[in-house]
Amino acid sequence: MHHRFLLAGTAAAALLAAGCQTTKPTTAAKQPVVETLGTTAVPASEFAYVYRKNNSSAPEYGTKASVTEYLDLYTNFKLKVLEAEQRGLDTTQAFKRELDGYKQQLAQPYLTEKSVTDKLVREAYDRMSKEINASHILIRVQPDADPKDTLAAYQKVTALRQRVTGGEDFGKVARETSEDPSARENGGKLGYFTAMQMVYPFESVAYSTPAGQVSQPVRTRFGYHIIKVNDVRPAQGEIKVAHLMIRATPGMPKADSVTVKKKVDELYSRLTQRKENWEKLVAQFSEDAGSAANGGELPPFGTGRMIPSFEEAAFKLQKPGDLSAPVQTPYGWHIIRLIEKQPIPTFEAMEPTLKSKVSKDSRSELNRAAFLKRVRTENNFSENQAAKDYVLSRADTALVNGRFKYTAPATPAKGKKATGDAQTLFTIQGKPYPVSDFLTYVQSNQKPRAGSDARFTMQQLYDQYVDQSLTEFEKANLETKYEDYRMLVKEYRDGILLFQLMDEKVWSKAIEDTVGLQKFFAANQAKYQWEPRVQATVISAATPALRTQVQQLVANPAASLPITQGIPASVSFRPRTVTLNPASTASLEALAGQLVTDTTLQVTISGQVKNAAAATLARQRASQIQSYFVQQGIRASRVPVNVTIGGAQSRAAGSVDAIYFRGYTRNPAAIEQRFNAQNPLAVQVQQRSFQKGDNKVIDEFLSSAPGTYTTQKDGRYYTVIVEKQLPAGPKSLAEARGQATSDYQNHLEKEWIAQLREKYPVSINQPEVEKLVTK
Repeated sequence: MHHRFLLAGTAAAALLAAGCQTTKPTTAAKQPVVETLGTTAVPASEFAYVYRKNNSSAPEYGTKASVTEYLDLYTNFKLKVLEAEQRGLDTTQAFKRELDGYKQQLAQPYLTEKSVTDKLVREAYDRMSKEINASHILIRVQPDADPKDTLAAYQKVTALRQRVTGGEDFGKVARETSEDPSARENGGKLGYFTAMQMVYPFESVAYSTPAGQVSQPVRTRFGYHIIKVNDVRPAQGEIKVAHLMIRATPGMPKADSVTVKKKVDELYSRLTQRKENWEKLVAQFSEDAGSAANGGELPPFGTGRMIPSFEEAAFKLQKPGDLSAPVQTPYGWHIIRLIEKQPIPTFEAMEPTLKSKVSKDSRSELNRAAFLKRVRTENNFSENQAAKDYVLSRADTALVNGRFKYTAPATPAKGKKATGDAQTLFTIQGKPYPVSDFLTYVQSNQKPRAGSDARFTMQQLYDQYVDQSLTEFEKANLETKYEDYRMLVKEYRDGILLFQLMDEKVWSKAIEDTVGLQKFFAANQAKYQWEPRVQATVISAATPALRTQVQQLVANPAASLPITQGIPASVSFRPRTVTLNPASTASLEALAGQLVTDTTLQVTISGQVKNAAAATLARQRASQIQSYFVQQGIRASRVPVNVTIGGAQSRAAGSVDAIYFRGYTRNPAAIEQRFNAQNPLAVQVQQRSFQKGDNKVIDEFLSSAPGTYTTQKDGRYYTVIVEKQLPAGPKSLAEARGQATSDYQNHLEKEWIAQLREKYPVSINQPEVEKLVTK
């Protein structure tokens, strides 16, 4: 059956999934109950609300089986929350802080004006039919600047407008005067943009200014702007593309960067010249894991929503199937393939997204103003002008300097008229807000505003206090005004409690209880079995000749590849001793680590000396190094010693105090690096155990006897070396830990629910349950 009543491993998911409320026995007893848990009654109305909310879209909604099964899940949830309450988890400060944070978030949609939101959403959609190319000049002024500073900024930007409308070059004036730092480089040019990409006042003026003209000054939170509209064009709409990406990060080693570029160039050549299959190459080589399995496909995007270099290359593509040359972004190199160009979606399709954006956009200030106006009217906001004049008169230079101090006076005697600080400043729904509370607010929220007018500063703080008081009054009454909000807060409350207890009883316990997990795994070993597998090496090559060369290296135990990467050329000793120099000790430790990591690596320890007298000391030194490696768990046969007298190296080295190293490996990564130097896609080598589905080539040889097999598929040449068959059999706990831990968590949860049902006996009121059965 379809359910949304599921727990996830994160707090938010747990909260949203439950959709349940906790009810105290005192309130539940007065209304019909759907069940009783111990002595706690669960109201039928609550279960009905939650069932409808989480199941109404399911095909089986309203059937007896659906209602019964959901009630069982709901009961388990309620039992856990009840246990959390009994343990006092709802009284901790951490719980209260977390719930309060969620309540603040949940309240936001109710602190708006829907009619204004709808108008702003429609306006934004209509503007999206055009894209504006504009330049601007900015003169900065703070949003709460003193009137004289605001006037000065306005006069300055007005003078600049007179210059550009009088014939001066806009870009030149922007470079010389604009307080937008980027203007010195771009002359104030902003490029193309559409709705929702600029602050709202700027956007509105840009859309209302004809192409080629300069706007009147417009104020935003950044200051005053004048805007020159360079061009207006129909919106490009959205574009849907796929990409093949090879990762490259800024600052990566130059050699790695060159390798990445060679690889992407080779892929581009194969796509454009050899016309190889796009989906095949993306699946094999793209390093964007999120899109590689889907042919590299990305979500549609429009102007200003992608990295500029990527967006520019994508929009230049004309026909579906067109490919861009490799394009670099901070993430790496991309080859882009056009899937389709799309017109702007319908209003109905975009409305939910636009609503979300409008709520976070600067245009939400209009919404907030309308909301506050409504709250004032609905709650009979009434201002005491005499008290307001009184508080404005309290403004002085201390306030401007951020040092205003205030101590609230004693409460006046009962029946005596309140005056001064005790008088009411304003009321909301009859609730008085005294002058003293506001002056306390002033002391807490003041900040230095050198040069500002004290009375103006006090007026701004008063306006802020009124807005905050109206908002807090509305928030405090949301649960009585809106049932959906009240129920949602309860969902989150119970979800937090449930998460805390589930983590203690199930999630963390299953990970930390290693003994219990081992016992559970042993008792259920039959569930954790390997399918038949094969231990094998798979060589994939671009040509038969390459395949043969790599096969000779991989299949022949005596063959090996000389390697220098990570292998120190030599280590040095103090003269006539067997004591390594300090710097050489670190080199030796690093080499030991590489030998442990690469089990195919062999390192010859050699000393080439000028005469027999030096040979004895050289052999002692080489043997000492060999012994060090053996102590690290490396077989002596992998680090053979070879000390010779005379030879080219002894003459070139010029020192008898060095021991030299030569490395040889059969490591697949080293083999790939060697053969892919010219063509980054020439060779791939995999050595491991495979089961059905791991590799489409290996799937053909899963039942083959040990041996070497060749095949060709999708333009690649393969050798499969089957080393041995691995029959079906039990997995170890280490091999099955993820699945076993998940199963153990389910086991612990079932045991815990059984204990809770015993502690809080469940009694179902079947007649109330039947009321929800509608088909």
